[in-house]
Amino acid sequence: MKRRAFLYGTAATAVAAIAAWQLWPTRSGTAAPVTTDAIGDQVQTLPRGQLPEFARTPEIGRLYRYAVEHGDELGYMPCFCGCYRFGHKSNRDCYIKASKADGSLTFTSHAAT
Repeated sequence: MKRRAFLYGTAATAVAAIAAWQLWPTRSGTAAPVTTDAIGDQVQTLPRGQLPEFARTPEIGRLYRYAVEHGDELGYMPCFCGCYRFGHKSNRDCYIKASKADGSLTFTSHAAT
């Protein structure tokens, strides 16, 4: 009985440690607050590997992860929602507003709404 309790305790501790490690901010910085830009979209600058607050649902999160991983390809794809009026040049601009030298990304909620 004591061995079983020890094993369950060890497993629970390992799961908690892994979860905390996954949620802990990266060395390159912590999450900036969500703000609103001139056209009314929410924007948030985050270290690479983190997703913005407005991409927390599984489906939207997958789309934003795809945009991060395949941004070069999305840069060749036009967007047809009329966002060119706001300066968007490609579908990538609907997800990522800016890339910074330190690797952080400024996300826009344009694609999530």
